[in-house]
Amino acid sequence: MFKQFTENISGNQVYLITSLAIFLLFFIVVSIMLIRSRKDHNDYMSDMPLHDSFVKPDTTLS
Repeated sequence: MFKQFTENISGNQVYLITSLAIFLLFFIVVSIMLIRSRKDHNDYMSDMPLHDSFVKPDTTLS
């Protein structure tokens, strides 16, 4: 099946199939990382924007 598929590829279609393969590989890797991540790390990362300890006070308006 794959032999017939690769024999019919011409010119620009190689780029299309390569970009699709890269996208699918990236999507699968990110999905696996999401499934394997720890819940406490996800909670910490989701709370980061809400904590004011990471923001420096603005002193330019004084």
